Amino acid sequence: MQRVERGLGALAARSHRRPVLALGLAVLLAAVGGVLSLKLRLNANLVDLLPRSFESVQDLGELESRFGALGWVAVVGEGGDAESLRRFADDLAPQLEKLPGIRFVEKERTGAFFRDRALYFLSEEDLKEVHRRLEARLAWERQRANPLYVPLVDEPEPSLDFSDLEAKYGGAAGQKLSGAQDDYYLDAKAGRVVVLAKPETTSADLAYSRRIVDEVRGLIDAQDLSKYGPGFRVDITGTFQKKLDQQQQIVRDIAVSSAVATALMLLYLLFHFRSPVAVGLVLTPVGAGLAWTYGLVALLYGQVNLLTGFLGAILGGLGVEHGIHLLGRYLQLRTQGEDSERATRESFTHTGGAALVSALVAALTFFVLGTSRFRAFREFGVIAGIGMLVLVAAYVLVLPALLGLTARLGWRPRHARVAPRESSMGRVLVRHRVAITAISAVVLVGLFSQVPRVRFDYNFGTLEDQDLPSFVLDRQVNDIIGYSQTPVVVLTRDEQEEHAMASALARRQRERGKDSTIDFVASLSSLVPRDQPSKQVVLRDIHALLENVPEERLSAEQRAQVAQLRRQTQAPPFTLADLPASVRQQFTGREGTTGGFVLVYPAVNQSDGQAVRALAREIRGVTPPGGGRVSAAGESMVMADILDMVTHEAPLILGGATLAVLLAMWMTLGGLRMAVLCLLPTVVSLLALIGLMPVVGLEFNYLNILIIPVLIGTTVDAGVHLLTRLASPGSDFVAVYSETGRAIAGGLLTSAMGFGALFLARHPGLNSVGALASLGFATNLLVMLVAFPALLLVLTARGHRKRRARLDSEVKERAAAGGTGPEHATP
Repeated sequence: MQRVERGLGALAARSHRRPVLALGLAVLLAAVGGVLSLKLRLNANLVDLLPRSFESVQDLGELESRFGALGWVAVVGEGGDAESLRRFADDLAPQLEKLPGIRFVEKERTGAFFRDRALYFLSEEDLKEVHRRLEARLAWERQRANPLYVPLVDEPEPSLDFSDLEAKYGGAAGQKLSGAQDDYYLDAKAGRVVVLAKPETTSADLAYSRRIVDEVRGLIDAQDLSKYGPGFRVDITGTFQKKLDQQQQIVRDIAVSSAVATALMLLYLLFHFRSPVAVGLVLTPVGAGLAWTYGLVALLYGQVNLLTGFLGAILGGLGVEHGIHLLGRYLQLRTQGEDSERATRESFTHTGGAALVSALVAALTFFVLGTSRFRAFREFGVIAGIGMLVLVAAYVLVLPALLGLTARLGWRPRHARVAPRESSMGRVLVRHRVAITAISAVVLVGLFSQVPRVRFDYNFGTLEDQDLPSFVLDRQVNDIIGYSQTPVVVLTRDEQEEHAMASALARRQRERGKDSTIDFVASLSSLVPRDQPSKQVVLRDIHALLENVPEERLSAEQRAQVAQLRRQTQAPPFTLADLPASVRQQFTGREGTTGGFVLVYPAVNQSDGQAVRALAREIRGVTPPGGGRVSAAGESMVMADILDMVTHEAPLILGGATLAVLLAMWMTLGGLRMAVLCLLPTVVSLLALIGLMPVVGLEFNYLNILIIPVLIGTTVDAGVHLLTRLASPGSDFVAVYSETGRAIAGGLLTSAMGFGALFLARHPGLNSVGALASLGFATNLLVMLVAFPALLLVLTARGHRKRRARLDSEVKERAAAGGTGPEHATP
């Protein structure tokens, strides 16, 4: 480690002597990195965050190649009466179908078709039961109508309650499709109608999504909406619009968070150094390092994801911490009379060595995170790890050159710009170390006791802002339609397998009853009932019975029911070719082939992670004919896999990061005892943070859980800086605490600013990342500057007392053995 420190000092001195060469190289690399980073694009698609080896990802790819897009562009007309809303749907649908990229349009349900043929979806045995009940009731009515009939006992009337059969078939696709009273997707009370357009390609292609939505919006803008009533308006929602709105929100969050983080760091650095020149000296290497880093990102990935898009602000905060320590030490040495080159060499030899250790440890932690199969975490870990090393390299190359250049230009730091020699907090810690340690221990034990109360938030709403207008409108559209617009699609090889899978899934749904996560199952085979000719015979018998029903004795409601039954019993058998075109097109692939998959509509909220996992287990628990696995595609399956993966990997990554940090510090600091001491405040503050979470109402989720290993790597350097300075020969606690404590506070605050800027994000998941990170850095700051130094002082005083007692004992033993005096004692 000493050789590395001397090497850093020599390299810094060389850059100081040749500033133009060093700065020229830095500018050239920054320019290249900046040009490359211009090609970076944001990819917020959740599917792309999973490995391609995952079954859900492979199934989704096969589905999109065979069937096309999942989801719809939903056009919603609002503000008219029922008749004008229907006219709007009738007028818009044929125009939407003419747009390039739109496969088909659905403006009406197929309720009338399935209502008239609803009895064919009953089994032949249940149809015979209907016939038996009707026949028994008619016989009873005829007996009661006969004036000569005298009942010997008071017999109850035979029931015509068919609720048991309705419950038995209520979850069937035919009944679901025929359940609504209005065949349009219409909510007359809310004054809202929906027209659904099915695009050709997946919504993951954002350029295509933007083009399709813009074409639909352009078509709407060209309409004369006033003919549908005053105040009539149109909006768009659905999968495609939601993806675009989410993308736009994240881009806005990146811009705002980065700008706020930069402004906060500028203000703090001005407060810390009281010098605009010093601020420039700290931020210039950070800017260069970020340009180099994002140039590498462009070469490695070509895009950023939900998390890595914010790494500029995060790495900026972490990088500024190195600058605060390095420049602070330089300024301290300059005010003590050292010339600029010697002060630079000394700063980078000792403080630079500590910065290198902390950067290596942080990078190692990030690289452990980079072993995750979850792409958001993996890319975050790899990019952040590279960024930490690049930022140290930028400081070694750029900061000494800037210091050499400013020294040649005559800039000299004033004594007033440096922290005072003694800190009042340092003196308080020395004077009241026992009391502060005891109070800290009580507070920490109290927080540790709350650790079991921390919870994991399984709500997938943390991955998407459910309050965006398109998300709110989408839920209203789902209420109108009556079922989810995003079913899980089970892929099959042929018609026989399709029928078998549909039957097996429907049977599993019935077996689980109210505990089932499936609303209903639909396939072409399930929409065309079997054994229709034999069922038609029973229906004719039922129709003959209905002809003899004495309608004059029925209520108006009963007469309407009888009329409907008569229509249903007269319906002829039907085939696939007889199904409405709007039904067949939903089961038609991109190549024009029909069938080959089963639609499973969920009965649970797809933002509920636990419910989605149960849905995935229920679907995958069905055994396909011939064995093998169920090929099920859909966002629900992807979400379930994300949750399974994150909850499985989190303990492994946390343990791996802790072990890696400990081993790295053991190797670089030269001793296990020093490594454990440096890691101790980080571990304590993390446990305190987890205990504090339930107190302030914070929970872990799929995104913010990465903060725990990140905090391990980014807060351990505070202990490294403090302990390495205290371990220096002749160090004074108050003097070291005054200088290093101020730098530690500045470093943790700027790191918190980088992460904390995410607290301004509207995206709930990113917002929770910022909140948890800010709380974590604040907790570590208190532990690092209050509890830990007080404990060190207590342990040091105790060690001094033990050594003094041992020396006194040795002196007494020598005296008792005939020693000549204290000069024989070991000093």
